[in-house]
Amino acid sequence: MKRSGWSARRITLLCAMGLPLLVLVLVAIVALRHSDHRIPAFFARLSVGVLTSFLLLLTLRYVLVLFLSHRHHIRCPSRAVADELAGADRPCDDRTDLPGVTILVPGYNEGKVIEASIRSLLELNYPVVQVLVIDDGSTDDTFARASTLECSNGRKTVTVLSQANAGKAEALNHGIRKAAHDFIMCVDADSKIEPDSLLHAMRHFADPSVVAVAGNVKVVNRGHFLTDLQSLEYIQGLNMVRRAQGLFGAVNIIPGPCGVFRKDLLLRVGGYDRDTFAEDCDLTIKILGTGGRIVYEPYAVAWTEAPETVDSFMRQRYRWTRGILQSLRKHSELMTGRTTPKTRITLWYMAFEALLWPAMNIFASFFFLYIVFFFSLGRFVVTWWLQLTVLDISASLLCLIMERETMRLVLFSIPYRFVFVTMTDVCKLIASIEELFSVEMTWGKLERVGRI
Repeated sequence: MKRSGWSARRITLLCAMGLPLLVLVLVAIVALRHSDHRIPAFFARLSVGVLTSFLLLLTLRYVLVLFLSHRHHIRCPSRAVADELAGADRPCDDRTDLPGVTILVPGYNEGKVIEASIRSLLELNYPVVQVLVIDDGSTDDTFARASTLECSNGRKTVTVLSQANAGKAEALNHGIRKAAHDFIMCVDADSKIEPDSLLHAMRHFADPSVVAVAGNVKVVNRGHFLTDLQSLEYIQGLNMVRRAQGLFGAVNIIPGPCGVFRKDLLLRVGGYDRDTFAEDCDLTIKILGTGGRIVYEPYAVAWTEAPETVDSFMRQRYRWTRGILQSLRKHSELMTGRTTPKTRITLWYMAFEALLWPAMNIFASFFFLYIVFFFSLGRFVVTWWLQLTVLDISASLLCLIMERETMRLVLFSIPYRFVFVTMTDVCKLIASIEELFSVEMTWGKLERVGRI
């Protein structure tokens, strides 16, 4: 069913997208009109040119992703229509047209969160579900806590498996081998799934070209400065990109907290590999290499626990960055011609975001300070930073409206640019350099606090 008319929501979305472009034009006019009188040296003129080019690239990238994510939002049915399409408005117990799904929950020392995660799966609005919890040699009470929820009522079962510690990838492969159904949902043990999520994800498999569905991940432990910034990042930085990529069926990372796959595809690509620190990214790239479509479902929502300390946050992003670079290097042949154009574009974009973009951001920040102190171009720099702030606020508003999220997070748009992005980029740059020189690293298990 198509939505028609110019609703207030659509007008607000278009205004949020158009405002940064208008400000960009005004800033460019002001900068050009005053450049001849304000710039005292050739190097300063060159500096302004370099920075202007960089910021234009940043703005165009932002606006392009916003535009594509907005197009995905327009094509995506409203929640009421999506519920009707997925059958969320009808009792599922009598549904015989829905295929069974095996849900895999790998866990290592997840005693604080494993019970809440399993309970959320038992509450799923779906008729036939097999839950396999795979304890990966935990040294805490993960196995004991999960075992208390083992059950079987014919339609929904919970079985707890145990193995010697071999890593998340092998735990998931263990579950794939034991799966009884043709569709597999993978869920992190620190995540809580909303009841209708599986229904919304499964409706996409009516299209035989769809081989996997990426869910919508949100931060559950809000209320702290760092976790609120991560909440905004998940909505604006991660899900916005997944919306844009989902428009073409080329999502580049199926998130660990919520992803649904065809089992035969997982077997065909060899399941999860253990040779990177980002098994989710590695598997997604292998799937993209098959030419299958990976779509994004905004109503398949998983709430996950985000790091609450700077140290744990930096360790997480360090591991993510190195894992992404390891996966790209491992599958570098897919970037040069052995797959579809959309897959090549997606992988090159991933490489750009992981490797080049953080370095450019950090360089620009230091370059800004340099020309302010030595060439008295403070007004120019402040004007451009205001432009970035307007862009961030506009992007935040757009994404929060699309996600129907609280507008309180807009307040974090300013520290998001000045604090969070810089901190993240520094972490990414360090990780990239150490990956380049093959510095040894370990998994870096995050300590759970039990917020779900």
